[in-house]
This record gives sequence, structure tokens and C-alpha cells, in this order.
Amino acid sequence: MDLFLHLVRRDHGSAIANVVARRLVVPPHRAGGQAQFVTTPVPAQDGHPLAGLLPWVMRRLDQPLTVEDLARQANMSSRHLARHLRSVTGTTPLQWLLTQRIRRAQELLETTDDSVDVIASAAGMGTATTLRRHFHRTIGVPPDTYRRTFRP
Repeated sequence: MDLFLHLVRRDHGSAIANVVARRLVVPPHRAGGQAQFVTTPVPAQDGHPLAGLLPWVMRRLDQPLTVEDLARQANMSSRHLARHLRSVTGTTPLQWLLTQRIRRAQELLETTDDSVDVIASAAGMGTATTLRRHFHRTIGVPPDTYRRTFRP
């Protein structure tokens, strides 16, 4: 598997190799103690009450958002939003939002040379300290380690 990913990286670049590695549920490089890096997309269905909300949130991850903000945008109560979001994603609105912010940070770590401070702001985490804490707890490695793993 390592040789295969090395060849894909060499022939098609690290972005494609990372996508392939995620699809195969393997890390693109072996480095002991790492968590698996799997992207789980949120199912989107036309006509679903959250069909417009989830993309709206994704465009505003860098902004402060509360459950009340999400509920207001979806034209429903916070409790009703929580029920719908749990049925679609299997998690609470705040946990879903945190997961999306972590994924945005992963994307930026993989594709930019921005500092962790800049990435924390762009992902809506506020400070580098907050990003590091949530990132390490969620992904299992600090942002700098993640970047070294997923960058050529």
C-alpha cells in the first residue's frame, strides 16, 4: 500500500494521493500513533429542511456561529434543528459545527503554507491554542504533525 501511494503521489501529486489514502482508509505515510483520517460527507437531499442550511454554514465557518444562528437560518427552533441534524449527521449541532471546522483546518493545513494562527481564524476556531486543543483531541495529532504528514 505504501508503494502504491508513493507512486500515486509521484505521478499525480500529493492532493490526489491524499484523496486515495482517505478513500482506502489508510494514512498517506506511516507514522506511528496516528488516527485514521476519514472524511465523512454530510448527506444532502433536495427538499430536506437542512438542504439550504448546511451549505450556508460551510460558507461561514470563519464566523462566530451559535445553534440559535443555525436555527434562525433554517427557520426552526433550536430543538427542532437538533432533531433534524441528529437524524442527518448523527450528532449535535455544535459537534457537527466543530467537525466541519476541524475539516476546514485539515484542508488548509494540506493546501496552504498559512500559519496555524491564520488557519485557526479561517476555520472559525479563534486562536491557535483552541485549534491545537480541538485538533489534537479530534484527529489524534497536532496540526503541525498533520501538515508534515499530508504535505510533500
